[in-house]
Amino acid sequence: MTRVALAFSGGLDTTVCVPLLEEEYGYDDVIGVTVDVGQPASEFDEAEETAEALGLEHYVVDAKEEFAQLCLESVRANATYQGYPLGTALARPVIAEAILEVAEENDCTGIAHGCTGKGNDQLRFEAIWRDSDLEVIAPVRELGLTREWEQEYADEKNLPVEGGSGGDWSIDTNLWSRSVEGDKLEDPSYVPPTDIYEWTDEPTGDIEEIEISFEQGYPVGIDGEEYDSIDLIETLNELAGSYGVGRTDSMEDRMLGLKVRENYEHPAATTLLNAHEALEGLVLTQEERQFKQQIDQQWSQKGYEGLIDAPLVDALEGFIAETQKRVTGTVTIRFEGGQARPVARDSEYAAYSAAHASFDTETVGKIKQEDATGVAKYHGFQRRLANAAIEDIDGDAVSVATDGGDDSSEE
Repeated sequence: MTRVALAFSGGLDTTVCVPLLEEEYGYDDVIGVTVDVGQPASEFDEAEETAEALGLEHYVVDAKEEFAQLCLESVRANATYQGYPLGTALARPVIAEAILEVAEENDCTGIAHGCTGKGNDQLRFEAIWRDSDLEVIAPVRELGLTREWEQEYADEKNLPVEGGSGGDWSIDTNLWSRSVEGDKLEDPSYVPPTDIYEWTDEPTGDIEEIEISFEQGYPVGIDGEEYDSIDLIETLNELAGSYGVGRTDSMEDRMLGLKVRENYEHPAATTLLNAHEALEGLVLTQEERQFKQQIDQQWSQKGYEGLIDAPLVDALEGFIAETQKRVTGTVTIRFEGGQARPVARDSEYAAYSAAHASFDTETVGKIKQEDATGVAKYHGFQRRLANAAIEDIDGDAVSVATDGGDDSSEE
């Protein structure tokens, strides 16, 4: 008997995949796998109810802790893509690994997803699955299905499907972020209604300050109280979200080259990334900060691609881990007007001296202010030489143009 494991959400795409895997691909048995990375309970209820109605053997895997830890790793790398924190991208490899494990435990010969051929998720799932010996199947992509066709097929087969959010939007939620796309949002000129947001309230004039603690780059507490990774993220999602923190409306460049409009909510991620960067600014040297921007950008790109297990990432994380040894301390964040703004930071490893930087002290340790005169004389020296040379060239060009460029004369 041939068996295939399907990444199963209970939505339209994955529901129609169940009979298609049997009818079009000849599988005798389909099992559904739903992976918990922090979705709302209602999504698991929908998946379980749909699986039961289909007579589908259904597995639910709890991967919240693994995903939360990856999210905090992304904080150490200041990971964002085109201005928003990575969420869906980081969740996909975690989900793919969990599904693959269930597939292998159940002697499956195939593994399938309901992604289209236009998005990123097909690549992120398959990057993990193609390391295995299982046949990788993508019915929606391979059969060229549209949502309209899927709905007609579901009606014909009497499949138990409902459009998410009343069919208006396509929503993906996990512990770290919530994304909303589709329908009218596909028009870049369309102003989204406030009801697309669930995690974030409209900003008010209210202000609140909290102190976030870090140990070696990992956020570990709020206002002196320690939290585990999941509780920390959930607490900040609720608190920062109540001040309207963490909304992004983005024209995103996907891996396949398509440009799409995405709306995101990420209150905890925004808060922690802002706080972490502020603490790095206090403890890292100028050279470390400049070079780490390149490291962080590469880590973020691999994270976006779903290739977080690439050898390059291991090498990048070696540098990150070395710099994070001193990223221990606290940052005070002020929630105000939809922003999570660092307003204070403190660390015993600060590469900073208030006495040296103060305008009220005459010297910088053993260095006198007058010692800077020589530096000031040299500063910009090459620029002055280059500008003088350019002026000479420009002057000669004007002279040649004025003289006609020819000193000869005819008789």
